[in-house]
Amino acid sequence: MQNEILGYTEEKLKNLCEDIITQSKKLGAESAEVDVSIASGKNLTVRNEDVETFEINNDKNVTLTLYQNGRKSVVSSSDFSKKTIQHLIDNSLNMLKVTEQDPYFGIVEQDLHPKKTRPVDIFYPQELSFDDMLEIAKKTESSAKSYDERITNSEGATINYSSSIFMYANSNQFFGGFPGSRYSLYCSVIGSKDQTMQRSYDYSNVRDFRDLKNPIQLGEEAAKNTIDRLNVKKIKTGKYPIIFHNTISDAIINPILSAISGRNLYRQNSFLLDTIGTKIASDKLTISERPLLIKGHASTYFDDEGVEVFDNTLVDQGILNRYLLSNYSAKKLNLATTGNAGGTHNLIFEHHNISLAQMIKDINKGFLITELLGHGVNMVNGDFSRGAAGLYIENGEIQHAVEEITIAGNLKDMAMDIYSIADDANSNSSKYIGSVLVEKMAVGAS
Repeated sequence: MQNEILGYTEEKLKNLCEDIITQSKKLGAESAEVDVSIASGKNLTVRNEDVETFEINNDKNVTLTLYQNGRKSVVSSSDFSKKTIQHLIDNSLNMLKVTEQDPYFGIVEQDLHPKKTRPVDIFYPQELSFDDMLEIAKKTESSAKSYDERITNSEGATINYSSSIFMYANSNQFFGGFPGSRYSLYCSVIGSKDQTMQRSYDYSNVRDFRDLKNPIQLGEEAAKNTIDRLNVKKIKTGKYPIIFHNTISDAIINPILSAISGRNLYRQNSFLLDTIGTKIASDKLTISERPLLIKGHASTYFDDEGVEVFDNTLVDQGILNRYLLSNYSAKKLNLATTGNAGGTHNLIFEHHNISLAQMIKDINKGFLITELLGHGVNMVNGDFSRGAAGLYIENGEIQHAVEEITIAGNLKDMAMDIYSIADDANSNSSKYIGSVLVEKMAVGAS
């Protein structure tokens, strides 16, 4: 029995894609791609025990990409009616007459598509009633507010769930799609001490409702994170070891991934040009891509262009094995696509059997950074400078909170200075990375 959302099954979406492609080619398109998605879900927020919002979300989207004589057009709609679909096709064909030519436009070669369907294990549907959601949200907020008398207000607790079906098709007669589910829980509270106020949060984001963090635990973590920020003191400017907490440790990794992505490479907007097979980070950095990870946040068996994807090692003990390329960017660089149109598919970062607690104990003087502000990254030379907040460590123990500091360095140096990665991988993201210790960075006090 096929899954059905908003009256649509995978078979119905496949037929819709097929009809759109057939009609587009009939009217003159050389080749075509169609993305269709259906999603339905609910969202409930409680604030100070009252329901603040309750939303039912039903979303549909179809995106059509047509190619002709080196030209490309992209149009989309949330209306699946025959009249609108025909209008969509007509508009896309008209756009082809005025768009610029680019010899690298086009769909991928047929032999790059999967030869068979592979199971994508990310669909765990569980209907939650209004009362179910209300109980969970209230329990979460209550545990946060009762954690400590210094918690003085709540910004609310939110629970969300959705089910979706995705389908991709192109004129190579490739069709691929699968259903997915997602559940999330979030809580944010405000704490006060000595006429100062701070806020913090905790959240959980999963494919399977049974894996959602316990509401009481999540509320307590939100409160603890807030309390930890209350005792703010000044610090001295200098160079210190920095631990990037697992909730923000991808701030080091994301610019590196951007630097090895095709778009930045062919634009020469990268501090990692011509680095395949070279050492770009310390031996402590090994990154694997696992596209079919069970319950993974970015699981799939093909990328956004229908290219089949496989397990691979992106970085092996600091050595860069490959770039992140789509079909278009690969052609621009005279290389082969790596199946990364649309991004990466579940990145697993090898950890070093050390806990965050032990990582802290091993530091004489340094910082645990829990929040980053701004976007101070220069993609051309790798310079990194961002506002930050977190906790000051001395003699292996957390002493007090810090805020309005600046941490700076160069991403090439920071990657080489990765000393260890903790075993507390953040499971809320498709980048499963733990807290990261960088041996030395410049810290500026306000």
